[in-house]
Amino acid sequence: MPREELDRLRRLYRTVPNYAAMCDHLRRTRLLALCGEPGTGRAWTGLALLAELSELTGGGVSRLGPGILHGAPGVEKTEGGHGYLLELPAEYAEYAVHTEHAAHTEHPAHTERAARAAHTAHTGLAAELLLDRLRAHFAEREAFCVVLVAGGPAADRLLRGRRHAVPYEPPAAADVLDRHLVELLTDGPTGLLETARATAVRPELAEALGLDEPRPGEAARLAGHLAAYADGGLSEERLLEHCRSFAPDQAREWFLAAGRPGDLPAALPVLRAAALRIALAVFNGAAHSLMAEAAELLTWELAVTLDPQYAPGRPLFDHRSGASLAMARAVHGDGVEDLGDASVPVRAVWFAGRRLALAVLHESWDAHHNLRGPMARWLRALCDDPRPQVWVRAAVAAGVLCARDYLYGLVELALPLARTDSPVQRMAAATALAEASRAAEVRPAVHGLLRDWARGDDERERETAALAHGYGLAAGSVVASLEELGRLACADDGRTTSYSALRLLAGTEPETVLAALTHWLRDTRRPRRDLALLTVLRAVTTRTSHLWGLCEVPELAPYAAWPLATALLAARPGCAPRLAELLRAALTWARSAGAAEDALVGWIRRAAGDERQLAVLCGFLPRLAQDGDEPIDAGAATRIREVLEAL
Repeated sequence: MPREELDRLRRLYRTVPNYAAMCDHLRRTRLLALCGEPGTGRAWTGLALLAELSELTGGGVSRLGPGILHGAPGVEKTEGGHGYLLELPAEYAEYAVHTEHAAHTEHPAHTERAARAAHTAHTGLAAELLLDRLRAHFAEREAFCVVLVAGGPAADRLLRGRRHAVPYEPPAAADVLDRHLVELLTDGPTGLLETARATAVRPELAEALGLDEPRPGEAARLAGHLAAYADGGLSEERLLEHCRSFAPDQAREWFLAAGRPGDLPAALPVLRAAALRIALAVFNGAAHSLMAEAAELLTWELAVTLDPQYAPGRPLFDHRSGASLAMARAVHGDGVEDLGDASVPVRAVWFAGRRLALAVLHESWDAHHNLRGPMARWLRALCDDPRPQVWVRAAVAAGVLCARDYLYGLVELALPLARTDSPVQRMAAATALAEASRAAEVRPAVHGLLRDWARGDDERERETAALAHGYGLAAGSVVASLEELGRLACADDGRTTSYSALRLLAGTEPETVLAALTHWLRDTRRPRRDLALLTVLRAVTTRTSHLWGLCEVPELAPYAAWPLATALLAARPGCAPRLAELLRAALTWARSAGAAEDALVGWIRRAAGDERQLAVLCGFLPRLAQDGDEPIDAGAATRIREVLEAL
């Protein structure tokens, strides 16, 4: 490496944690393996260590190509006191580890595969043996070598040995960014550095990046964009556009590395890493156990697609989960999963960046056509899981992918789910179509499909259409969705359409829904009147969190455990008059009076254990007796009074 490049490195390099200990280890043993993810600054740290030691011995610093691992000339010419940086290719390390195992475990019937695995195992050194050989070589010549090892099973195996390998922890991104800004702008006009620093902390820039913390390589790249912006060479729009490219670039880099997996079983680590990232994109923020199981299922799908004759197993004693998460740029922490009537603590996992999940889904689906088949099979299977924590997330991901390529997604995801006998899969189909209709260019196609289903003879398709309109997205508005539900009520017993109307009531426009319900109440068509009655009765018996849609309703979040009617009265008091009118009708009409009375009494009893709910309810109940022209049924009034007196 030229001296000018080393001088620049010394100016820009930020010392990482445990740097002194790493330097001491390299001085004593002549070899150090830095285990960490690409882009985290491993190479700069390795060069800094080598530059510091070789300066003391009068030597220089050189990079070694991976060819030396296969016998290419280079190591034999090692100079005393010199420092050498070698990056161990990830595919080499993984291939050596897994083919060594395969050579001894491959079934004898698979003679060709066994021979290939045995040949690779005996001609390629495992990572530990390679480091031993390198250490002996450089120690004999009194030189130094730093080996860069990407995270994964091989790195974890080296770290467990604790002889030459150390875990690499990158420097703080803010420090790297500032050092590069100083380098780029110190000699420029006054004020440029301050402008770049002020721009770096603006909320819109952080939003565009979508990363919790850029890696050192990304921080250096960002510094270049900020310097260009401060100097007037880049507009704000172009700066934000560059920032929005960071997450897609990371996803592209991940799948580019996975694009040359080779043969099984050596390809399994690469496939498992790709499956982990895709599963995390679907289960971002979910329990780690759900994500990990989904990742293993996808690994199997990818493996049998690559080689249908090979049935992959699972490693029973896998490397540390923390190492796997680092490969996916993920973190874990405490989380909570809502089970309906209760919540349980979980070990949650999520990407360290809000834009990474979508970037991974888009890259895997758009750029790698042969991934679509195994991904579609995997998502359809997840959509048949009875746990909402699984099928809902899988359905939303299916909808995102349908929006990217509607023709493919409709045939491979939505139609197979809608036409099954599984109620869970039909609900998943409705969720996927609703999610896909967020894309304005796809929405008319989804609306047309649901309209045809609603008017068709297939009961499963009609049910899926009714469920999809419960999200208020496919028809273009809540009003349009309500109109579709009103039409579907004539061919429905009310259970599905009232559930969808109830979901809309828990959405962003409850006043619009209540207005439609009161309008249906006066309709001459009995199915619409029944739809209004069923919806309002379900509102007093259904927990709010059971009705979450695809659009967040933050004002209802504090009341997630309450019945929807109580939550609406607390969050939106303006809903009280229409809600009272609907409940009065249910209590006074003969065909609904008994069910309404039972629902109302149960509603009051549930509120008795919560002073806040009871206060809301006691403020509302007088409306049932005061509003309207017809008096409340005497029997219902007596039962309500008895319940209140017993509280």
